[in-house]
Amino acid sequence: MELYFVRHGKTEWNLEGKYQGSHGDSPLLPDSIHDISLLAERLRKVNISHAYTSPLPRAKTTAEVLISDMNKNIPLTVVDDLREFDLGVMEGKKFVDLEKKIPEVIHAFRYEPADYDNNKIKAESFESVVKRTNSAINLIVDKNHGKGNVLIVSHGAALVAMIQSLLGNDIADIRKDGGLSNTSLTHLRYENGRYKLINWNETKFLNKELKSTDTI
Repeated sequence: MELYFVRHGKTEWNLEGKYQGSHGDSPLLPDSIHDISLLAERLRKVNISHAYTSPLPRAKTTAEVLISDMNKNIPLTVVDDLREFDLGVMEGKKFVDLEKKIPEVIHAFRYEPADYDNNKIKAESFESVVKRTNSAINLIVDKNHGKGNVLIVSHGAALVAMIQSLLGNDIADIRKDGGLSNTSLTHLRYENGRYKLINWNETKFLNKELKSTDTI
Protein backbone atom coordinates (compact mmCIF):
# COMPACT_ATOMS: atom_id res chain seq x y z
CA MET A 1 0.00 0.00 0.00
CA GLU A 2 1.35 3.41 -1.01
CA LEU A 3 0.76 6.63 0.94
CA TYR A 4 1.32 10.00 -0.76
CA PHE A 5 1.69 12.93 1.64
CA VAL A 6 1.26 16.47 0.33
CA ARG A 7 2.00 19.71 2.10
CA HIS A 8 -0.57 22.37 1.19
CA GLY A 9 0.15 25.06 -1.38
CA LYS A 10 1.94 28.25 -0.42
CA THR A 11 -0.21 30.86 1.32
CA GLU A 12 -0.03 34.57 2.00
CA TRP A 13 1.29 33.96 5.51
CA ASN A 14 3.91 31.56 4.18
CA LEU A 15 5.11 34.25 1.80
CA GLU A 16 5.18 36.81 4.62
CA GLY A 17 7.17 34.46 6.87
CA LYS A 18 4.47 34.09 9.50
CA TYR A 19 3.75 31.07 11.68
CA GLN A 20 0.49 29.46 10.62
CA GLY A 21 -0.80 26.80 12.96
CA SER A 22 -4.13 25.18 13.70
CA HIS A 23 -5.77 28.47 14.76
CA GLY A 24 -4.70 30.56 11.80
CA ASP A 25 -5.13 30.43 8.06
CA SER A 26 -4.57 32.54 4.96
CA PRO A 27 -5.48 32.11 1.28
CA LEU A 28 -3.39 30.16 -1.20
CA LEU A 29 -1.32 32.35 -3.50
CA PRO A 30 -2.29 32.40 -7.21
CA ASP A 31 1.05 30.76 -8.02
CA SER A 32 0.11 27.88 -5.71
CA ILE A 33 -2.83 26.96 -7.91
CA HIS A 34 -0.37 26.51 -10.78
CA ASP A 35 1.94 24.45 -8.54
CA ILE A 36 -0.97 22.20 -7.57
CA SER A 37 -1.69 21.59 -11.26
CA LEU A 38 1.94 20.44 -11.69
CA LEU A 39 1.55 18.09 -8.73
CA ALA A 40 -1.65 16.75 -10.30
CA GLU A 41 0.31 15.93 -13.46
CA ARG A 42 2.96 14.18 -11.35
CA LEU A 43 0.27 12.02 -9.70
CA ARG A 44 -1.91 11.46 -12.75
CA LYS A 45 -0.73 7.91 -13.37
CA VAL A 46 -0.85 6.92 -9.69
CA ASN A 47 -3.82 4.82 -8.67
CA ILE A 48 -5.31 6.61 -5.65
CA SER A 49 -8.50 5.19 -4.15
CA HIS A 50 -9.15 7.74 -1.40
CA ALA A 51 -7.89 11.15 -0.27
CA TYR A 52 -7.79 12.64 3.22
CA THR A 53 -7.21 16.21 4.31
CA SER A 54 -6.80 18.46 7.30
CA PRO A 55 -9.91 20.60 7.90
CA LEU A 56 -7.95 23.87 7.67
CA PRO A 57 -8.90 25.77 4.48
CA ARG A 58 -5.38 25.97 3.04
CA ALA A 59 -5.07 22.17 3.11
CA LYS A 60 -8.67 21.38 2.16
CA THR A 61 -8.53 23.76 -0.82
CA THR A 62 -5.24 22.20 -1.92
CA ALA A 63 -6.82 18.74 -1.80
CA GLU A 64 -9.92 19.83 -3.70
CA VAL A 65 -7.98 21.61 -6.44
CA LEU A 66 -5.54 18.69 -6.72
CA ILE A 67 -8.28 16.09 -7.14
CA SER A 68 -10.07 18.29 -9.68
CA ASP A 69 -6.88 18.80 -11.68
CA MET A 70 -6.21 15.06 -11.69
CA ASN A 71 -9.57 14.55 -13.42
CA LYS A 72 -10.32 11.56 -11.24
CA ASN A 73 -13.30 10.65 -9.09
CA ILE A 74 -11.44 10.34 -5.79
CA PRO A 75 -13.47 10.60 -2.57
CA LEU A 76 -12.16 13.16 -0.08
CA THR A 77 -12.55 12.81 3.68
CA VAL A 78 -11.75 15.56 6.21
CA VAL A 79 -9.85 14.29 9.26
CA ASP A 80 -9.50 16.73 12.15
CA ASP A 81 -6.37 15.05 13.53
CA LEU A 82 -4.45 15.90 10.35
CA ARG A 83 -4.48 19.60 11.33
CA GLU A 84 -1.34 21.62 11.96
CA PHE A 85 0.33 22.17 15.35
CA ASP A 86 -1.45 24.48 17.75
CA LEU A 87 1.28 27.14 17.87
CA GLY A 88 -0.07 29.13 20.79
CA VAL A 89 1.32 32.68 20.97
CA MET A 90 3.45 32.07 17.85
CA GLU A 91 0.33 32.07 15.69
CA GLY A 92 0.41 34.76 13.01
CA LYS A 93 3.74 36.18 14.21
CA LYS A 94 6.69 36.67 11.88
CA PHE A 95 9.62 34.24 12.03
CA VAL A 96 12.17 37.06 12.29
CA ASP A 97 10.37 38.75 15.18
CA LEU A 98 10.06 35.56 17.22
CA GLU A 99 13.68 34.61 16.53
CA LYS A 100 14.61 37.81 18.39
CA LYS A 101 12.08 37.48 21.24
CA ILE A 102 12.22 33.74 21.96
CA PRO A 103 15.26 32.42 20.04
CA GLU A 104 15.64 29.25 22.12
CA VAL A 105 12.02 28.19 21.53
CA ILE A 106 12.16 28.86 17.79
CA HIS A 107 15.50 27.07 17.40
CA ALA A 108 14.22 24.03 19.26
CA PHE A 109 10.97 23.93 17.29
CA ARG A 110 12.75 24.03 13.94
CA TYR A 111 15.99 22.15 14.64
CA GLU A 112 16.09 20.47 18.09
CA PRO A 113 12.58 19.15 18.81
CA ALA A 114 13.67 17.18 21.88
CA ASP A 115 14.47 20.53 23.55
CA TYR A 116 11.21 22.23 22.54
CA ASP A 117 9.23 23.53 25.54
CA ASN A 118 5.70 24.08 24.25
CA ASN A 119 4.53 25.38 27.63
CA LYS A 120 6.56 28.57 27.19
CA ILE A 121 4.31 29.63 24.30
CA LYS A 122 1.07 27.85 25.30
CA ALA A 123 1.36 25.57 22.28
CA GLU A 124 0.95 21.90 21.43
CA SER A 125 3.81 19.48 22.06
CA PHE A 126 5.51 17.24 19.52
CA GLU A 127 4.29 14.27 21.56
CA SER A 128 0.67 15.38 21.20
CA VAL A 129 0.98 15.91 17.43
CA VAL A 130 2.70 12.56 16.95
CA LYS A 131 0.01 10.74 18.94
CA ARG A 132 -3.00 12.23 17.13
CA THR A 133 -1.54 12.16 13.61
CA ASN A 134 -0.18 8.64 13.88
CA SER A 135 -3.53 7.42 15.19
CA ALA A 136 -5.22 9.07 12.20
CA ILE A 137 -2.81 7.52 9.68
CA ASN A 138 -3.01 4.06 11.21
CA LEU A 139 -6.82 4.25 11.04
CA ILE A 140 -6.64 5.37 7.40
CA VAL A 141 -4.35 2.43 6.62
CA ASP A 142 -6.69 -0.01 8.38
CA LYS A 143 -9.65 1.29 6.35
CA ASN A 144 -7.86 1.19 3.01
CA HIS A 145 -5.43 -1.72 3.24
CA GLY A 146 -6.03 -4.01 0.31
CA LYS A 147 -8.28 -1.47 -1.42
CA GLY A 148 -5.74 0.92 -2.93
CA ASN A 149 -3.35 3.79 -2.31
CA VAL A 150 -4.15 6.98 -0.40
CA LEU A 151 -3.42 10.69 -0.66
CA ILE A 152 -3.01 12.74 2.53
CA VAL A 153 -2.92 16.56 2.52
CA SER A 154 -1.69 18.27 5.67
CA HIS A 155 0.83 20.82 6.97
CA GLY A 156 4.58 21.28 7.13
CA ALA A 157 5.39 20.86 10.80
CA ALA A 158 2.67 18.28 11.43
CA LEU A 159 3.74 16.22 8.41
CA VAL A 160 7.38 16.17 9.47
CA ALA A 161 6.45 14.94 12.96
CA MET A 162 3.84 12.53 11.56
CA ILE A 163 5.96 10.91 8.87
CA GLN A 164 9.21 10.61 10.79
CA SER A 165 7.45 9.03 13.75
CA LEU A 166 5.64 6.59 11.45
CA LEU A 167 9.09 5.58 10.24
CA GLY A 168 10.08 4.80 13.82
CA ASN A 169 12.22 7.85 14.54
CA ASP A 170 12.28 9.44 17.98
CA ILE A 171 11.26 13.06 18.50
CA ALA A 172 14.94 14.04 18.77
CA ASP A 173 15.45 12.83 15.18
CA ILE A 174 12.27 14.19 13.62
CA ARG A 175 14.16 16.97 11.85
CA LYS A 176 16.99 14.78 10.55
CA ASP A 177 15.83 14.97 6.91
CA GLY A 178 14.94 18.66 7.05
CA GLY A 179 11.56 20.23 6.45
CA LEU A 180 8.86 19.95 3.82
CA SER A 181 8.14 22.46 1.06
CA ASN A 182 4.80 23.83 -0.06
CA THR A 183 3.08 21.51 -2.57
CA SER A 184 5.77 18.87 -1.99
CA LEU A 185 5.20 15.14 -2.28
CA THR A 186 6.49 12.57 0.21
CA HIS A 187 5.96 8.90 -0.53
CA LEU A 188 5.75 6.06 2.01
CA ARG A 189 5.02 2.38 1.50
CA TYR A 190 3.15 0.31 4.08
CA GLU A 191 4.17 -3.34 4.00
CA ASN A 192 4.17 -6.14 6.56
CA GLY A 193 3.04 -3.78 9.30
CA ARG A 194 5.83 -1.26 8.73
CA TYR A 195 6.22 2.08 6.97
CA LYS A 196 9.12 2.59 4.55
CA LEU A 197 10.27 5.90 3.10
CA ILE A 198 10.37 5.93 -0.70
CA ASN A 199 10.85 9.65 -1.35
CA TRP A 200 11.13 12.67 0.96
CA ASN A 201 10.04 16.19 -0.02
CA GLU A 202 9.91 15.70 -3.79
CA THR A 203 9.63 19.08 -5.54
CA LYS A 204 11.38 18.61 -8.89
CA PHE A 205 8.04 18.59 -10.71
CA LEU A 206 7.47 22.23 -9.64
CA ASN A 207 10.20 23.32 -12.07
CA LYS A 208 11.37 26.23 -9.94
CA GLU A 209 14.03 27.27 -7.47
CA LEU A 210 12.61 27.14 -3.96
CA LYS A 211 12.84 30.10 -1.58
CA SER A 212 13.44 30.04 2.18
CA THR A 213 9.73 30.74 2.83
CA ASP A 214 8.73 27.61 0.89
CA THR A 215 9.98 25.10 3.46
CA ILE A 216 9.41 24.49 7.16
